[in-house]
Amino acid sequence: MVETSDIFNILHNAVESKNMGKKISQANMAKKLGVSMRTYQDWRLGTSKPQAALAVFQMLCELEEEDAAFVLGKIKRLMERRGHAETNA
Repeated sequence: MVETSDIFNILHNAVESKNMGKKISQANMAKKLGVSMRTYQDWRLGTSKPQAALAVFQMLCELEEEDAAFVLGKIKRLMERRGHAETNA
């Protein structure tokens, strides 16, 4: 079974890869997510799990890869419009 911590670590590494391998600190990632560094550390270690995260991940896994990418794009654009995500334009 995949653990929520595995997913957070995969996503963290993917964000670093997007930035040409430039490391992003847990403190910076926590700030981007609007949580404390301790909370983010707990998520990555698996000592704490955000309740909705696993449900969201399971829903995304129900979709084909192309559909999941489309949905994530819609979510990203919505967050950008609402000022919740940084853009790399």
